[in-house]
Amino acid sequence: MARTLTLSFSCPDTSGIVAGVSAFVAGHKGWITEASQHTETELGRFFMRVEIRAESLDFPAEEFAARFAPLAAKFGMDWKVSDSAQPRRVVLLCSKQEHCLYDLLARHVAQDFPFVVPCVISNHENHRKVVEAHGIPFHYVPVTPENKHAAYRQMEQLFRDAQADLIVLARYMQVLDEAMCRDFAGKIINIHHSFLPSFAGAKPYHQAHRRGVKLIGATCHFVTPDLDEGPIVEQDVIRIDHSDSPDDMAHLGKDIEKVVLARGLRAVVEDRVLLAGNKTVIFR
Repeated sequence: MARTLTLSFSCPDTSGIVAGVSAFVAGHKGWITEASQHTETELGRFFMRVEIRAESLDFPAEEFAARFAPLAAKFGMDWKVSDSAQPRRVVLLCSKQEHCLYDLLARHVAQDFPFVVPCVISNHENHRKVVEAHGIPFHYVPVTPENKHAAYRQMEQLFRDAQADLIVLARYMQVLDEAMCRDFAGKIINIHHSFLPSFAGAKPYHQAHRRGVKLIGATCHFVTPDLDEGPIVEQDVIRIDHSDSPDDMAHLGKDIEKVVLARGLRAVVEDRVLLAGNKTVIFR
């Protein structure tokens, strides 16, 4: 595939933003292959995502950020530019359940969408052989009530050593501490086996069963210090009926969980997700 640069940003809504970005790209012979935009009226902010064919520019792709910075400053942009030649580095966290982890490993091998897995971290040893069979380092970091602080600081160091762009909780069954959520804000996504904001917290399928719901689902969301309340990235549902027990729901939910997590991860690594307060703007 052709090398592309992806520019994504939000800024105070005003006139001339699209014209300014388009003029900058066109002025350097750039070829825009995809562009999306949205105004979030309540916030008074403008959101945009632009893909540019890297070789079309009249300067090296590595210079894009420096050259674009004055225009970004003019409009007060919160912005970034990513290069398809440098896939995102995604650290996976898991516990005992394997379905989300194995699905993402398979997608990594197949390059279903481009991302790199520099390591996997788990509070159990169950999946070491599978992970290492993929040529990926596996780190066992046990977490107990007594060692939580030290364990999370160790994990933070592993993230930094791996130069992680993103951290994915692939059914990691521990609540990250506030310091980690703060230090890696906007860089941690989770899969919750429930259709948030309903049934947050522990045992959501049991909660759903008690309420007699007819739809269950999964939610991929950013992690914040507020449990299961971070901005939502992706969701989906499947139908159930009165005969399904909580165990049936958990079994049925595995497929939807891994699909929703993969969709959410793909959207994030492709810079299709922009934060808008506690909501998201997602360009498909």
